[in-house]
Amino acid sequence: MNKFKAFLKRKDIIFSAKRYGIDAMSAMAQGLFCSLLIGTIINTLGTQFGLPFLNEIGGFATSMSGPAMACAIGYALKAPPLVLYSLLAVGASANSFGGAGGPLAVLFIAIIAAELGKAVSKETRIDLIVTPFVTIFSGVALSALTAPYIGAAANAVGQFIKDATVLHPFLMGIVVSVLVGIALTLPISSAAICRVFLLTGLAGGAAVAGCCAQMVGFAVMSFRENGVGGLLSQGIGTSMLQMGNIIKNPKIWIPPILTSAITGPLATCVFRLEMNGEAIASGMGTCGLVGQIGVYTGWVNDIAAGTKTAITAMDWAGLILICFVLPAVLTWGFGLILRKIGWIKENDLKLD
Repeated sequence: MNKFKAFLKRKDIIFSAKRYGIDAMSAMAQGLFCSLLIGTIINTLGTQFGLPFLNEIGGFATSMSGPAMACAIGYALKAPPLVLYSLLAVGASANSFGGAGGPLAVLFIAIIAAELGKAVSKETRIDLIVTPFVTIFSGVALSALTAPYIGAAANAVGQFIKDATVLHPFLMGIVVSVLVGIALTLPISSAAICRVFLLTGLAGGAAVAGCCAQMVGFAVMSFRENGVGGLLSQGIGTSMLQMGNIIKNPKIWIPPILTSAITGPLATCVFRLEMNGEAIASGMGTCGLVGQIGVYTGWVNDIAAGTKTAITAMDWAGLILICFVLPAVLTWGFGLILRKIGWIKENDLKLD
């Protein structure tokens, strides 16, 4: 047993929730962003401005989502070069066999293939053959055997959430908005979660609301401590920057969570805000305005499909209020109350 532990340590194979549930998933989200999401944005620009070459570029980018995710996961797991490059084939196969739930299949299978590849890396004199063979063969074989079932399970869960949101928009608006918003601020990837479960439609709109409540909320609430720099780094960057302060004083999390519990059902019941762009955008909030670009892309897609006649003033009002105005005003108000009763003290929200 000691020899096995020593072998795992030498190979940097660490079985932990942090490495697989946080590091790998966060990296997967970056891979998705740099392929599927950015490709969709470029494709939308091509459609809007009548530039076919942008559609081609966007198509190439989106088609590489599987390899990009797997490669990013391998990088997070500190895979050596031969393993990292071999994961491109693994990601393509897992994403293809996994269908609509492909990203979840890529996450599981890329982790296993990467660790197996790391285990044999540089253990033989024919490493150039052995390491890629083990990584690719194990990954593609697992993809064929398990990815369809993993993908189907993810799709079923996502469909249940979306159906439940349509049937119970008020309750599910609260649940989805609060939980996805919390996931965005935690050191896990809300974007990857939304893509894995294909949170689009009304559920996607609630997810956008929750993410914006956290990002814009923390940015505005902490303006007195962090100024313009903090406003921008959190408002269009990430509310994850407040995680250290949340650990010190969890009460600072109350205002944005309460805000998400309000804006979520407003998004689903009043404004009928839907995310019909890429599901990953549902979990991005105002980060680089990706969530808002995703909603707009969905409007364009709906018009092209004939399910929507035009983008209305109500659409724009809902997007601006849910994503910017209400998160700023409500979180600031709740934060002010908590400051007055002493639950939030001076510099509790100060960023290092």
